[in-house]
Amino acid sequence: MKPSALFCALASAASLSLPALAAPSGNMQVQDIMKFESLKKPVIADNGSLVAVEVAPDRGDSRTLVHSTTGKRQLSVAGASKPVVSADGRYVAMVLEPSLLEKETSDAKARKKLKDGMVLVEVATGKEQRFSRVKEFTFNDAGTVLAVWFEAEEDKKDKADDKAPDNASVAEAKPQTAEDNLKKPKVDKADKGSPLTLIALNSGKQLELQDITAYAFDKKGKSAAVLVNDVAQAKHQLLSVTLSDLSQQQKYSSESEQLGALAINHDGSHIAFSAGVAADKVDERQYRLGLVNDKGDVRFAMHPDAWVLNQYSQLSFSEDGERLYFGTVPEVSKVLSLQKFSDEASLYDTATIRDSRGLKLWHGDDPRIKPHEIKTYDKLKKQTLLAVWHLAGNQVVQLATPEVPEAKPIEYGRFVLGSSSEPYLKEITWAGFYSDFYLIDTLSGERTAVALRQPSNSEPNISPYGRYAAYFREGQVQLLNVASKQLRVLNANLDVPFADEDHDYPSDAPGYGFGPWLADESGLLVYDKYDIWQFAAADAKALKLTSGRDKGISYRVEGLYQDKNQAPATVNTSQSLLVKGYNERTKADGFYRVTLGKDGLKTLHAKEEKLSVLGRAKHADTLVFSRERYDRFPDLYSADVLEVDDARRLTELDAQRSKFGWGKAELVHWTNTDGKPLDGVLIKPAGYEAGKRYPVLVYFYRFMSDRLHAFPSMNINHRPNFAWYANQGYAIFLPDIRFEVGYPGNSSVQALTSGVQKLIEMGIAEPTAVGIQGHSWGGYQTAFAVTQTHIFAAAVTGAPVGNMTSAYSGIRHGTGLARQFQYETGQSRIGESLMQAPLKYVENSPVFYADRIKTPMMIMFGDKDDAVPWEQGVELYLAMRRAGKDVVLLQYEGEPHHLKQYGNKLDYSIRMKEYFDHYLKGAKAPAWLEQGEPYREYAKED
Repeated sequence: MKPSALFCALASAASLSLPALAAPSGNMQVQDIMKFESLKKPVIADNGSLVAVEVAPDRGDSRTLVHSTTGKRQLSVAGASKPVVSADGRYVAMVLEPSLLEKETSDAKARKKLKDGMVLVEVATGKEQRFSRVKEFTFNDAGTVLAVWFEAEEDKKDKADDKAPDNASVAEAKPQTAEDNLKKPKVDKADKGSPLTLIALNSGKQLELQDITAYAFDKKGKSAAVLVNDVAQAKHQLLSVTLSDLSQQQKYSSESEQLGALAINHDGSHIAFSAGVAADKVDERQYRLGLVNDKGDVRFAMHPDAWVLNQYSQLSFSEDGERLYFGTVPEVSKVLSLQKFSDEASLYDTATIRDSRGLKLWHGDDPRIKPHEIKTYDKLKKQTLLAVWHLAGNQVVQLATPEVPEAKPIEYGRFVLGSSSEPYLKEITWAGFYSDFYLIDTLSGERTAVALRQPSNSEPNISPYGRYAAYFREGQVQLLNVASKQLRVLNANLDVPFADEDHDYPSDAPGYGFGPWLADESGLLVYDKYDIWQFAAADAKALKLTSGRDKGISYRVEGLYQDKNQAPATVNTSQSLLVKGYNERTKADGFYRVTLGKDGLKTLHAKEEKLSVLGRAKHADTLVFSRERYDRFPDLYSADVLEVDDARRLTELDAQRSKFGWGKAELVHWTNTDGKPLDGVLIKPAGYEAGKRYPVLVYFYRFMSDRLHAFPSMNINHRPNFAWYANQGYAIFLPDIRFEVGYPGNSSVQALTSGVQKLIEMGIAEPTAVGIQGHSWGGYQTAFAVTQTHIFAAAVTGAPVGNMTSAYSGIRHGTGLARQFQYETGQSRIGESLMQAPLKYVENSPVFYADRIKTPMMIMFGDKDDAVPWEQGVELYLAMRRAGKDVVLLQYEGEPHHLKQYGNKLDYSIRMKEYFDHYLKGAKAPAWLEQGEPYREYAKED
């Protein structure tokens, strides 16, 4: 597969015209990237005293760093990951995964037996306790007790199932008797419990329990509830454990009922559980809902419509403990099974024979196309419909129904928010995702429509007590008074757009979102592109809190604590808030303070860097955030939420860069061929010398200039590693792309070519040594660009659509969705169906112009791509091959849209680098590029 003479000449020219680069200090290798450590999301103690964070290399074993937010104490626990911190910050529990060496040196059978462990560390002393075969661990809310739930013991195989020794006969294997079956009843995995240990952290006392299938802590730290299900002994118990001394008390027991779901209210005075006949199959078992109080009184709920609970029903108490939410189903479905051949006559029975068919019937009126139906089958099988039990009045109200199936037990006063996409399921194929949203009265089950045919990802913002619902539609911020049904447009008298001003998709532009509600429901915060507005709920009076439009700064409220299981955080009248501002001109972030009811900001921290708020303590003003630039690692800092300029640095991972030449990032401005201004990021190579030209690698997707101050991702994956390429003498260019609906390919070409030309004019880019790489949507643009311009000397395209006419009706195998909506309303931006605008699909498809390509191209696809049919890569490859073009296709077996197996990611990264080194720097072509690689089969593991 030798390059053509033309491309050999180009490579030679590039080699001759490029300057001789001095070797940058600290030559970076792929092994350096593998070992480079990055931080996962930190975990903060509720009282703000402590932060724990996993430190993970790209390949290898993690460690966990534990740091006081005052900067006084630091611990590093090797091999530990996924930290959980006690509320008072005195203890940290972490997962101990099997080491990478253990995993990689074990065969498939042994690897399945490797289980996670856990380590508990007392922060003040560094004392450790380690546990093996742990599947889950949790601190109670008070931080006084740790629950450690262990894996169930593995079942031992019967002798008859084991492989007999060579000198043993099958007859010598002991047969299983009826008596054995009675002694060892078969237990469904879902019914089987496992050991649980409760550890009192102050005293060190432990309570060990067996056959546990569920447990729960109250929020006051007083008690725990535990379900024991020992099927073999017909022992099914609900236990209450007093956490102060780990004493236990039986609250309910049964010999015939399997206990399923469990919940405990905030003070431990009530425990809810579900119970169903143990002898029934798990999939067909009906459960009833029970409640026991601290006196031991037990009662069961009566559903007015006789709906029941099943194995997937979950339970949760309201914050005040007065209501119990639970999932129901109208009935429990029977498990379907196929008929089997049993005798001579059954061999000719048509019903039995047809049961062996492999058929999936696609009907034109199906709500979902069959692949999507299959992908959602398991989710829908487990879906239950929310109901509520009002405990004082002993009243059960069904809230969700098959018509409005989605509802969460998050309360807005007496209401919960419900939604339904059922009316729009068929339209998903071409129009995208819509839902109807309702407020559901928990006292009556009555529904009030809030927003119909609303984009599913634009859920209405409900006020704290459910009096108002705010949502965005067709450029308007709408506020519904739920009781009066009065609908008010909040921005009706404002000459400021609230719709996304950069929206370049063939669909209605969304809004910029909402900030918090005032706790008394008197108003809420709403965002336009730049500013924060405070609107009064009663009369829509507006106050602009910030003035970002003239400065090009987008302000957003940050640093509020949000519990994922509760309604969004609210703020008080006249409260001061932390605001982050993003400057679209400098691409830098700043922290500011704003006070509700007043316009104007106070600058707290504003430098040329990127800021990311990573968490806030639940019961303190402690904020954890990171600061980064391209040439500075995003280390962690802690500070009081409104005193961020007095932050304390918690980590020192930036030191990893010191041995490498890294390069610098700067902003580039230019004018597109259509006269519109564009921005991009130029990363200059390590050891850059003004006046010298360099090979350039272009990487892009849509908007990229906001990455100016972003530290490069230190991973081996489907993207070029910027730091590696910069270290090796490349300049990297990240241009913004702005699209015109109907002409996405041409829009991209204009931005790319004008941007590259700018670099040439600046004296940065060697004109004959510019490469381009993109993946997915960027991969499509890469493939299309080289059909329209010859400015690129080499192209690498990952998972590209090569032919829009065939991709239009392809399937996204990860979700089972058809791809049509992507073209008519989404990312592919055609804006019309294939039937309405066939020429646009042809005009934007690379395969129809393959004969124009002069750029060598390497195509990469996983042949189990779950987003783009991998045959799109085959179409592009075959078109180029037929046209006699320089093309290579990398097919990674069993891989999805983004490569997962580390060996494949590394292989692709190395081949990509070798490819660009050859075409852009004149390096010798690797053997696989010169000669290809023949198909081979390797010996398989036993």
